[in-house]
Amino acid sequence: MSRPRRDSEILPATTRMENAFWELLRAQEYRRITVTDIVREAGVNRNSFYYHYSGLPELADAAILHEVERTPLVEVPAPDQENLKHQWGARAKELISAPEQRQRLDRLALVAGSHSSPELLDSLCDFGRMTISSMLQLDTEHLDLKTDLMLDFAVGGLLSVLRRWPTLSETIAVEDLLNEDIAVLAMGMYLSMSKADMLDYWNQVFSNTVLAQPPDAADSNEVR
Repeated sequence: MSRPRRDSEILPATTRMENAFWELLRAQEYRRITVTDIVREAGVNRNSFYYHYSGLPELADAAILHEVERTPLVEVPAPDQENLKHQWGARAKELISAPEQRQRLDRLALVAGSHSSPELLDSLCDFGRMTISSMLQLDTEHLDLKTDLMLDFAVGGLLSVLRRWPTLSETIAVEDLLNEDIAVLAMGMYLSMSKADMLDYWNQVFSNTVLAQPPDAADSNEVR
């Protein structure tokens, strides 16, 4: 009877090399990682590496892009409060509860961490913008200033979360992400970039906010 194959022998060579990249980036600075380290960790030879990649930067780009692409994203929702809560809640649970999604966040956090490099950060930002633009079907060659700034703001916010993820991952719960203020902010940005009817959306947000306040609080918010 032949011996069972190990996981590393079943996985494609490119997957093994990407996994090796993440393991090595976790252990040391990117500038210290070499092709020799990758092939040794992945259990492949140098010819296999150079068959797929021109060098370490191309492997790094492929590894980052694949993690960004595999992150679950929402479809553009109708701009109403109930759908907002449902969409945000469903995605928050999926991102935080699923082990494969937590691993994805762990890996992308390495790109925003102390072992990274300016080149890796640039790749993460570029791929983040590209993914959001594709999801919202934006014409990246003809972005208006508002949408361009919103994209930068969204990607910057994601980087901020990823930099804090090693600490957040130990304490954050799904309930922490279901706060209505967070949902309104996140989905408001999302809808703005999608060119949805934002006037109706924000009217609902502010109307519901005022209605939820005690009468005295609502009066105190009036401009005198």
